[in-house]
Amino acid sequence: MRLKKLSLINFKNLLQSEITLSEGINCFVGDNGAGKTNILDAIYYLSMSKSAFTMTDGQSIKHGEDFFVLDGLYAADDNRSESVNCSFTRKTGKVLKRNGKEYERMSDHVGSFPVVIVSPQDTELITDAAEERRRYINAFISQLDHQYMVALMRYNAVLAERNRFLKSSSDEQMLLIYDMQLSEHGTRVYERRKEIVERMQPLVEEYYRLLSDDSERVEIDYRSELMEVPLKDALIRSRERDIVNQFTTCGIHRDDIVFRIAGYPLRKYGSQGQQKSFLIALKLAQYRLIAEDLSEKPILLLDDLFDKLDMNRVERLLEIVSKDDFGQICITDCNKIRLEEILSRAEKEYLLYIVDGGGVEE
Repeated sequence: MRLKKLSLINFKNLLQSEITLSEGINCFVGDNGAGKTNILDAIYYLSMSKSAFTMTDGQSIKHGEDFFVLDGLYAADDNRSESVNCSFTRKTGKVLKRNGKEYERMSDHVGSFPVVIVSPQDTELITDAAEERRRYINAFISQLDHQYMVALMRYNAVLAERNRFLKSSSDEQMLLIYDMQLSEHGTRVYERRKEIVERMQPLVEEYYRLLSDDSERVEIDYRSELMEVPLKDALIRSRERDIVNQFTTCGIHRDDIVFRIAGYPLRKYGSQGQQKSFLIALKLAQYRLIAEDLSEKPILLLDDLFDKLDMNRVERLLEIVSKDDFGQICITDCNKIRLEEILSRAEKEYLLYIVDGGGVEE
């Protein structure tokens, strides 16, 4: 998958731009705050129907304006052309169209235009609570498997209903009905998460070795109560606790993904360079699984490429993603000379765009 043309109006700090992109490497350079990351987020938004970051649709509108518009012309790996249009206004909300036809459900769009982003905010996967890691794995698997997303949405809806019910009642029959539904949808989510994490483990190891001189073994491990007992049994076992606390205390909404280096928690024992290398390896593993399962190479977005990475690791990363296994790449950096030098040494062709004052120039 590649994006041939991107047009945007009033998206974050970007007033109006039309960008024609290369099939290979596209570099966006400019000062901090110029809007480089916002261009990558516009690409992510068109592909996933939401921002890559924890922002509401309204927060993506340029200050002082009432709407934004994003247009993209895509080409699939089999050369099919696809157009995507997304508009949002404060009064009427969001409208998403594919080839001129409006989606009834935004979720139907996810996975049609695969994308993977690597950004400095990925450190939240290591430093923040389990919710951030669940959000990551959910977005990842949703691109691969629409039924996973459906099961997750139904699980969350039933969970919200059960929690509301627990605040006012402890009726056994009604709780059994909720438990049956949670077990059905939650078990599907658990099994898919477990499978994906198991497939990621050797790939994360492989890419970490390629990126780093570090010989330490890295691990990614899925942690869930369902590994010990089926969800239906866990819900029965926690019934009294749920009634006392007035919310559901067990289930896949409490799962976590554990990152380790040399057998120890990456958060405590990994240096900044090790953590960054691990996160990039994680995203490259994600990229590879999406490409394999969808038979479509995702668009790879590398935001602030040099953040906490030395030149050697940056060169290794560019060497990896420049191979035939990868497709279109968009890179941001604040140092034009540095980026040009490293791409020249790597003998990689690229297009360069200057981002300044809310506009973009090639």
